[in-house]
Amino acid sequence: MENLENENAEPQSSINLNKKEDQFQSRIDMIELRASLDKVKTEIGKVIVGQESMIEHLIAALLSNGHVLIEGVPGVAKTITAKLLAKTIDVGFSRIQFTPDLMPSDILGTSVFNVKNSEFEFKKGPIFSSFILIDEINRSPAKTQAALFEVMEERQITMDGIRYIMDEPFLVVATQNPIEHEGTYRLPEAQLDRFLFKINVGYPNLEQEVMIIKNQHESKKEDKTEGVNKVITAEQLKSYQHLVKEIIVEAQLMEYIAKIIVNTRENQFLYLGASPRASLALLTASKSFAALRGRDFVTPEDIKEASYAVLRHRVIVSPEREMEGLTADEIIRQILEGIEIPR
Repeated sequence: MENLENENAEPQSSINLNKKEDQFQSRIDMIELRASLDKVKTEIGKVIVGQESMIEHLIAALLSNGHVLIEGVPGVAKTITAKLLAKTIDVGFSRIQFTPDLMPSDILGTSVFNVKNSEFEFKKGPIFSSFILIDEINRSPAKTQAALFEVMEERQITMDGIRYIMDEPFLVVATQNPIEHEGTYRLPEAQLDRFLFKINVGYPNLEQEVMIIKNQHESKKEDKTEGVNKVITAEQLKSYQHLVKEIIVEAQLMEYIAKIIVNTRENQFLYLGASPRASLALLTASKSFAALRGRDFVTPEDIKEASYAVLRHRVIVSPEREMEGLTADEIIRQILEGIEIPR
């Protein structure tokens, strides 16, 4: 996430932004939302050292009612962070470990014959929960991955001609390892597009590594999540999601979002640009980042902060540039630098 941090390092514009914010009186009451999210961060911080960017993006996805794909090498707290976030919210939680022999019915459920009444009964699978953690999503073949298409996009599944609606809130957090590709099945672009964010997780720095070792040495708990408390109810979360939709976005910022997306389609280094779904995702994510900052209006910095996680899995670098080592994040950075920021 270094690219993300560097992109936001604009001291002069930040000072101007703060002055601008001081002139506005909040038209939407964001106090309770901000306080609750701070409590969530505090609870996760009891266990996780660093990884602030991953935590903020997960919370932003929660507010946006969007799904998240987390990519990182083993041992960088992908799974535990998602489990901790789920524990801070009073909703149902399911963890599904994807394996090569996993079948769609293992996720969605299956019809079982009831001898007593001589009828088939649908037994719901682990997907029928509010917070779903899918570990190593690229370990299962396309048939099993495709079982998630309908439920991720439409919040429903259809079995034997009957439609089952998922409870709200509904969030899928999936993890994958970018290094080890033996025995994995690459996610198709159509499924990647269902994820609001793709979060890249890196290694901690020296100070954070020392703190991780120190915490482990001093901890006497067998279960790392033992001291983490629930701080948000399902009803509160749904109300926050509705509140985020009311956040104000000026017309010039909507045009700014459109320019970013159109530039991905015209960029010579990209084989595939972002679709209109990316425009809507960037708009929604920007509102969530504004809410995280306690604001009832979106700024260009919110849009830039959301751009990397929203776009990096929706664009494809041309084969020639990929061979040269150019990444999607670097191209997104160039696009953002080339577009005039509305003020």
